[in-house]
Amino acid sequence: MRDHALIGNGQASALVNDEGTITWLCLPRPDSPPVFGQTLDPAGGAWSIAAPGARLERQAYRTNTAILESDFVTPEGDRYRITDFLPRFRQHGRMYRPLQVVRIITPLDGLPRVIVDCQPVAGWSREALVPRRGSSHLRWDRAGGELRLTTDLPLTPLMEGRPLLIDGPRHLVMSWDLPMEADLAPTCRDFLERTTDHWHTWVKRCSIPQDHQAQVIRSAITLKLHCFEETGAVLAAPTTSLPETPGEERNWDYRFCWLRDAWFTVSALSRLGHLDDLEGLMGFLMDRVRSVGPDGRLAPVYRIDGTLPLPEIIHPAWAGAAGSQPVRSGNQAAEHVQNDVYGEMLLTLATLFRDERLAHLRDHHRQGLLTFLAERCRDTLGESDAGLWELRGGWKAHAFPTLLSWAGLRTYERLCRNHRVPGPIAPWTRARRQSEHLLQRSVADGVLWNAPGDRVPDASLALAVLLDHPDRALCRRTLATITRDLEVLRDGHKTGFFFRYRYPDDFGSPQHAFVVCSFWIAEAHARLGQMAEGRRIFRQALQAANHVGLMAEHWDPQSGTAHGNFPQCYSHVGLIGAAFALSPTAPLLG
Repeated sequence: MRDHALIGNGQASALVNDEGTITWLCLPRPDSPPVFGQTLDPAGGAWSIAAPGARLERQAYRTNTAILESDFVTPEGDRYRITDFLPRFRQHGRMYRPLQVVRIITPLDGLPRVIVDCQPVAGWSREALVPRRGSSHLRWDRAGGELRLTTDLPLTPLMEGRPLLIDGPRHLVMSWDLPMEADLAPTCRDFLERTTDHWHTWVKRCSIPQDHQAQVIRSAITLKLHCFEETGAVLAAPTTSLPETPGEERNWDYRFCWLRDAWFTVSALSRLGHLDDLEGLMGFLMDRVRSVGPDGRLAPVYRIDGTLPLPEIIHPAWAGAAGSQPVRSGNQAAEHVQNDVYGEMLLTLATLFRDERLAHLRDHHRQGLLTFLAERCRDTLGESDAGLWELRGGWKAHAFPTLLSWAGLRTYERLCRNHRVPGPIAPWTRARRQSEHLLQRSVADGVLWNAPGDRVPDASLALAVLLDHPDRALCRRTLATITRDLEVLRDGHKTGFFFRYRYPDDFGSPQHAFVVCSFWIAEAHARLGQMAEGRRIFRQALQAANHVGLMAEHWDPQSGTAHGNFPQCYSHVGLIGAAFALSPTAPLLG
């Protein structure tokens, strides 16, 4: 997937490769069955625009936007540009983000001739849809809606797959249940200009660190494209079943909102200063807590509408990316017990009571949610669970959930002590001390390990530093052990990439580095004052970004290849946090 870029508008998103082909698009929601699914099967549907024999000259986003420009040159020397975007701008007092993909073909040199091939499919059936011709559009009927391609290109050669002369800008708009009634060319130009202005304004409102500004801006935009604004949910990734290891079974559907990610995402949005997006996510999360079942348990992951992504379904007819099966929709992780979610949710919602900019959101209902989460942190201490890495077998009393419960209980205790929430302090002091005692059971030789009696390093425990655990000696020794034992070496040299862990799990031992671990570990070194090591890891980890600055979930430093779902929100959120930690805290003067 290193040859792909992401376009979107907060309602839908698509992947475009370096040949000018949209290979992934799900409508009407990001977790709907695919309209274009070529990333998972050559016969899975795609929308290509290409001149025979053309090669890519340049592909890049317009500066500080989510608008993609791809420049090609033909064997005859003709040059053309494809501009791809989904419209996004304010209109009539609200954000306009239609289910529309706009593609503009512009000749740059000569008179290029391109072939447009649009082949949508009927979701997971992979059945090719049959077009019906209108006066200036094609339409395809599909369960739940109608796809419509409106264009100022001649339809007959387009439908027959013959080359089309591009002697001026040509426009194509793919819509879901939304006819294009206005004049096409000026509407596309207007949408492009207004979408460009919107992204420029959004970026100007970002707080950014002194260093690594371009990477932070690109990661911020990528994070924004993972936000489903209708409900406030944030997707882990816009894709499913892209393999962690080609040819193996580690293929998961990530088009959902993990509660665990919320803490990191809220931290990133707070650093960036985008409180409107943060507030939307808070609303989604509070609804999940309000709707908890009679057992009092939160699921680790939810659909963007707040329901559970169940059942997990395998689609055997799909070949899979690089032949990696199975292809899945839904995620069985929703059935897991993952007790770290209560601490993460408490830390997330506590932001309302610590940040005066969000004081208007405080009320007794939200205080009650905090108390519920604190009780869950206390009551689940020491339970066996699937852990952060969602093991489907071999549950144990992992240290990571205990660490997060400790952090949540400490935060709640402080809120009580500072009178931010009403209630007695003593019970929460006892609960916090109990969590400290239980966490100590996973400590040996001054190092925090994966679980009691289990001397296995776990990269997630570097977060003890980010959580400001008071035992700095423990933090230093744990971080040193993680850095030493989990860093991937290439020809004996450090790469700046890290395994999550090195023990066998449900599918064998992990083969590739987990990208966000590099940023967690880099930030941890920075917060311990070890700036040189933090910068070394951060600098090397940036190699995981592709030509347009996007990162997947996994990275193989040996081959320089990306794996797993793409782009991965976790990776970009981690980059934002590490960049702020590694950058000077105050701007230089002069």
